[in-house]
Amino acid sequence: MEKLYLSPISFVDAPQAVGGDAVRLAGSMVYAREFALIRRGADGAIMARDIVAAPDMASAIARLPDDLGAEAERQWANLRMAHPALTLATPGGARTIRLDQPQVMGILNITPDSFSDGGRLAAGTDAAVDHGAAMLEAGAAIIDVGGESTRPNADPVHEGEELRRAIPVIERLARGGAAVSVDTRNGTVMAEAIAAGAGIINDVSALRHDPRAMDIVAQAHVPVVAMHAPGKGGDLHGDAAYGDVVLDVFDWLAARRDAMIAAGIARERIVLDPGIGFGKTLSENLALINALPLFHALGQPLLLGASRKRFIGALAKEVPAPERMPGSLAVALKGMDAGMALLRVHDAAETVQAMRVWRGLRDAALTDFARLAE
Repeated sequence: MEKLYLSPISFVDAPQAVGGDAVRLAGSMVYAREFALIRRGADGAIMARDIVAAPDMASAIARLPDDLGAEAERQWANLRMAHPALTLATPGGARTIRLDQPQVMGILNITPDSFSDGGRLAAGTDAAVDHGAAMLEAGAAIIDVGGESTRPNADPVHEGEELRRAIPVIERLARGGAAVSVDTRNGTVMAEAIAAGAGIINDVSALRHDPRAMDIVAQAHVPVVAMHAPGKGGDLHGDAAYGDVVLDVFDWLAARRDAMIAAGIARERIVLDPGIGFGKTLSENLALINALPLFHALGQPLLLGASRKRFIGALAKEVPAPERMPGSLAVALKGMDAGMALLRVHDAAETVQAMRVWRGLRDAALTDFARLAE
């Protein structure tokens, strides 16, 4: 069966400069004026790739066969969809996370085998809570607490140990008014974390690892981040085989989105993550990052989690993970340019500063675009 994909490929910082012929992507601060209309055959080969300007999209869609035209209409609507804010229930009251500008999610790994910090926050709850509080003070919108490492070849963690690590930290941060997500694949941990005050589930298995997870999330009415990973069971990095990594990941995320909606999870509570670094080579990671704007056609807010990952070291003379902050900032800025709603990072203060400058450069209230149109 032939498939269709609609990807933004040409961008402008100021829509005024092109006479309004640019489309605002997903209600973000990013504008696109040209799009690739891609047709893929049943064998996975690209059959056609046409470049279409935003004002010409309606006529281009009208020329497609009926089934592809209907899919193109859906994706075109998705690209222009403004996502509502995420509303989180916390012990301190409701928290709102706006999605019309990038937001920083600070990583708080409470694991002795964390690839990025050598487990320095696993020694005790106080150190972890202090680090989470520092990220909040620096401007992080969400703190993502995880008690299990999902790096390649990580040792499995018993559910009870994951609870022992994560729940006290979640409780204290949530009582302090923080918006907290829990990074877990296990249903019991999800349920206990929600009871402790976590307002978001961040599951690297996209609710596949634990058969209870889908029902737990649906019944709790909490937002969920679903990430692409090719593997199953204990090894999420395994079983990676792509015909076209970008389009294959797009199709996989579309299928998970539909499965979650069918299971009773409200569409406005689903965030999608292309899974940078999970079962992907250097070239595959770079292909996905360069194609991030395509994923807006899925119609969901997007999260980018590339901070300190191995591909950054590979591009930077194999610097160790704790020294990959500059490279992580470069990727975060690329994500901002692509309209990512959430940036999951280790270096929260530095990313927040970069984000604020990026936002100021694009803010029409702060910038005089009149000269650009001359």
